[in-house]
Amino acid sequence: MRFIAIDLGTSFIKGALLDPETCEILHVQRIPFPDPIPGLDAQRCEFDPADVLAKVGDLIFDLGNTARRCEGIVMCTQMASMVLIDRHHTALTNCIGWRDKRAMMSHPSGAGTYHEVLKQRLTASQRRELGNELPVGCPASFLFWFAEHRLLEAGSIPVSLADFVLCKLCNSAATVEATNAMAYGLLDVQRRQWHDEVIEQLGLGIIRWPSIVGYEVRIGHIRIGGRDVPCYSPIGDYQCALAGAMLGEEELSLNISTGSQVSRITSNFTPGNYQSRPFFDGKYTNTLSHLPAGRALNVLVDLLTEIERGTGNIVADPWPYITEAVDATECTDIGAELSFFSGPCGERGSITNISETNLSVGALFQAAFKNMAENYYTCAHRIWPERTWHRIVFSGGVSQKLPTLRKVILDRFKSDFRLCAVSEDTLLGLLIVARVCGGVNGSVLQATHEVRSQCGYDRIGENPER
Repeated sequence: MRFIAIDLGTSFIKGALLDPETCEILHVQRIPFPDPIPGLDAQRCEFDPADVLAKVGDLIFDLGNTARRCEGIVMCTQMASMVLIDRHHTALTNCIGWRDKRAMMSHPSGAGTYHEVLKQRLTASQRRELGNELPVGCPASFLFWFAEHRLLEAGSIPVSLADFVLCKLCNSAATVEATNAMAYGLLDVQRRQWHDEVIEQLGLGIIRWPSIVGYEVRIGHIRIGGRDVPCYSPIGDYQCALAGAMLGEEELSLNISTGSQVSRITSNFTPGNYQSRPFFDGKYTNTLSHLPAGRALNVLVDLLTEIERGTGNIVADPWPYITEAVDATECTDIGAELSFFSGPCGERGSITNISETNLSVGALFQAAFKNMAENYYTCAHRIWPERTWHRIVFSGGVSQKLPTLRKVILDRFKSDFRLCAVSEDTLLGLLIVARVCGGVNGSVLQATHEVRSQCGYDRIGENPER
């Protein structure tokens, strides 16, 4: 049995062949995600949807021709990216990416930005029902901006980037899976239905909304090698990565990559001072996202390598030197606050308490790692005030790459841990979903348990500092 997997990410479009029965991930390919369309207003971030469609289509057919027999296509997608289409699946807009900031423009009412006016129109109860999550870069913000400019066409349909691709490749009706619909900012998370009341309040009632379906639903077929290959509804890459980390309800997830999130899985919808998101099989997650991680660390790296780059020299990978310097630094009294970008930890960073003798690469990055650890510790207590997790699960490229960072975090938590068994956590998550779609397992939970126990992925580490 073979499935094609596509991870439609922000930096790369990744593809692979999956064997759900043997848990193998084969023929992994990566192609760069297209660059934003040049020449736009600085607050806009848009991509050519036809370019993305062509790249994904080529990757699917290349992988399909490699597989002897393909049983299906599973896909996860960067969340919050949106394309407006008509009933014939023709794109009415470019793909608007999650980095788009048009909602930060001033609203003509003088009541603040478009994003601030949007939030003012919602009640606290409605915000909780939406999962306490309404970022600037999400379809709710984009669509509100369009509506206020009278640019929305009646009957147009907002679809995620992955759903746009499959609408075109399969010529199928517009649908969306709940973990992906959440990123619109307009989903009643507990009911897993569009929040009609909020949609009307924001002036978005004139457009059509894609039907919400399960991740195991076949939404169409693609002809590959003379066979009709079923395509399953794309899922959100956040939930896919948690599935790939094989997170259990007794575990705390620290996903550390370009950005990072602290998450837990719950059986019940329990809104609080965090984001509530739908997970698979009727479950939910409590999470805090957009925490400083790789992107913030790169601000420090870029500062330290600026002179070398400015003189035209090739900058080698600085991380082996940085981690060795941190390991050699016993302690530091430098303070580092990595909130260089807006998020739960603030929107301004700093480096403090510098003296003539204490500023070094090792001391600076040790302080940065300690700041990250403290952020995770604080956020973990917000989403899990009982503090009854059994272990931490590390996933994401930065946590895989930097064992020194993991050690600093574990020193703060005094907890046992487990490292995600593979670096491609989204591809492993898609393999778990493919086991359900292919009939190997009846649920993501069951598939997770079997992959961990039968396929050699159940590796739990004990914190030597405890």
